[in-house]
Amino acid sequence: MAAIRHALTPHSHESADLVDDALEASRSGMRALWLSFGGLVVTAVVQLVVVGFTGSVALLGDTLHNFADALTAVPLAVAFLLARRAATRRFTHGLGRAEDLAGLVILLVMAASALLAGWEAVDRLLYPRAMTGAGWVALAGVVGFVGNELVARYRIRTGRRIGSAALVADGLHARTDGFASLGVVLAAGGAMVGWTWADPVVGLLITVTILVVLRDAAREVFGRLLDAVDPHLVDDAEHALADTPGVVTVDSIRLRWIGHTLAAEAEVSVDPQRSLAEAHGIAHAAEHQLASALPRLARALIHAHPANGVNIGAGAVKEA
Repeated sequence: MAAIRHALTPHSHESADLVDDALEASRSGMRALWLSFGGLVVTAVVQLVVVGFTGSVALLGDTLHNFADALTAVPLAVAFLLARRAATRRFTHGLGRAEDLAGLVILLVMAASALLAGWEAVDRLLYPRAMTGAGWVALAGVVGFVGNELVARYRIRTGRRIGSAALVADGLHARTDGFASLGVVLAAGGAMVGWTWADPVVGLLITVTILVVLRDAAREVFGRLLDAVDPHLVDDAEHALADTPGVVTVDSIRLRWIGHTLAAEAEVSVDPQRSLAEAHGIAHAAEHQLASALPRLARALIHAHPANGVNIGAGAVKEA
């Protein structure tokens, strides 16, 4: 998929263009955050109005949940702003990893949502409560579902495009909240036919759904924190380096995500009869090959040494 995206997207190896790409990714992330923030706030306000004249406890919980989800945009926005700061002698890779820390905050919000939903469901099972204005409650639930699903699709699509695991996790969170709103519709339908147990049972199902999505989001976020990458990216990198004219073997390749950009380190061997200048040129060509294979690559260090293992110190560094 990365190769397909790259084939359809103009690409340049110039440092200025790479910096522009990184800034554009941050701008896209910020735009996705604030537009989805506005969408969730509008959704929650509409639901709050309905809560005001129906007194629905289920809808109140969903409304508060949507307000809380909107606020998850705050840590992500802070992370995107920090990622724009230039590297310093203290933070030599910049502050792109702040995005992964924001992902942890989102996981905590998701966990709290699951806990709250489960608590409310059990409470309603033990202490049943009558629902009034079920029709309006169902309509508000539909509004909540549509609003959350639109936000989820936008965040997930943008997060995958710019390589932001935190933004994808936030999109998945919004999607679970959409199902929570749909659960409110089912609970309202149950209330219409006198099924007082429908509301808490649906609440428990929503809790299970949130936990499943939380597990998947946690795997992604913690994977980023532990420098996990898609093995297909490593394969693409190895093939790109091996196809570089002058490269004899690819001895090692290491990739890591820093925010929504990739950093790479690689060692390649060249013919020991090559001069230092030639080895450096091969390493530079390998770096260009690597940048073509990995569209989200922002910096790379390619070290070339003779095939017999004697270090000649040739390398090429790219940084954006």
